[in-house]
Amino acid sequence: MLRPAKHSHPDRTIVSLSLMLLLRLKEKRLVGYESLREHAQKSVRGGETLFLPAVNFLYLMGMIEYRPKTDSFEYVGLNATI
Repeated sequence: MLRPAKHSHPDRTIVSLSLMLLLRLKEKRLVGYESLREHAQKSVRGGETLFLPAVNFLYLMGMIEYRPKTDSFEYVGLNATI
C-alpha cells in the first residue's frame, strides 16, 4: 500500500515502516535480518506483514543492500549505489 487511502492509518503503511527501518539502519549501519524484523514487529502493529514490502521498497530505492553471508542488511545511502 504505497498510495494513501482514506482508511489507511498513517503509521501502519509501508512508507512509514520503511522510514523507521531506515532510521535504525542509519544508526547501526549493519543490522541482522531477525533483529530488524523484531524491530518492525515492536514498532508497528502489523509490522510482521509490512516488513518484507518495506525492505523491498528500501532495496528498490537503493538505500539498503542485503548481505547473505552475514544474513544482514547494510545501509548504503543515496549516492553509494550510483
